[in-house]
Amino acid sequence: MAKNVAVCLSFDFDAISLWIGGFRATSLSAVSRGEFGRVGALRILEMLREWGVRATWFIPGHTAETYPAVVEKVVGAGHEIGNHGYLHSRPKDAADEERILVRGNEVLQRVTGKRPVGYRSPGAGLSVHMVALLLKHGFVYDSSLMGDDFSPYYCRTGDRQHEDGRYEFGCEVDLVELPFTWGLDDFPAFEYVTSRAGIQQGLMAPSAVYEIWAGDFDFLYRRIGEGVYTLTMHPQVIGRGHRLLMLERLVTHIRSHDGVRFATMGEVACEWKRTHPLSVAAGR
Repeated sequence: MAKNVAVCLSFDFDAISLWIGGFRATSLSAVSRGEFGRVGALRILEMLREWGVRATWFIPGHTAETYPAVVEKVVGAGHEIGNHGYLHSRPKDAADEERILVRGNEVLQRVTGKRPVGYRSPGAGLSVHMVALLLKHGFVYDSSLMGDDFSPYYCRTGDRQHEDGRYEFGCEVDLVELPFTWGLDDFPAFEYVTSRAGIQQGLMAPSAVYEIWAGDFDFLYRRIGEGVYTLTMHPQVIGRGHRLLMLERLVTHIRSHDGVRFATMGEVACEWKRTHPLSVAAGR
């Protein structure tokens, strides 16, 4: 069977926004961990250039305003820019969600000259309101949900949860989901974090992470043969030298297979929509 696997390398360029928005940190030590995102981003851009690979970068508006020169380099290298909120924080309500989404769009448009078509929620915290908001503001795809692993699908609105009865699925809508998973995300594997909720140990050996990431790719390639393999990485995490060497090893492994192509998530989402019209997909 001929293989047809799209590989999407995605980078959440959270930088400082993660620490002051997501973790509410005030120490210079915590903020400096976000600062390292600039160093990691420049290293990643150079490696992508060497590989001839275009990637997708989800960038909070705060990062775009803090490091406009780096973001301009990302755009200048031909990579896709996606919306990742503004301060990598959780919104208070639906109105706040829309305000943050719009502000992120406005900043990215101003800094990059391009309007994003893809969205990834900070911390994979997609709320029940966001699908409708993404539709309202013209997004093509989201990458925050985990209802599949290698197969895109259409998002839904109108799902209903019941503690004393079955889960009710709503209607599929014209927003493609390119599934995300923590297992193919570098942050929980590598990053050491202490908080009121406890300790996230992280600091795994790159060889162990390689085994997981390569294993998922090998399963997709050998057993399914067709689909989308998406890695979620953060410049401040994957940008450490020993981890970049692991990523280089993985990319070399992937590129040794026939029927595999690297693509941006926007390209994959648009292609999937063309081959899976909503009216057909909804009746499956």
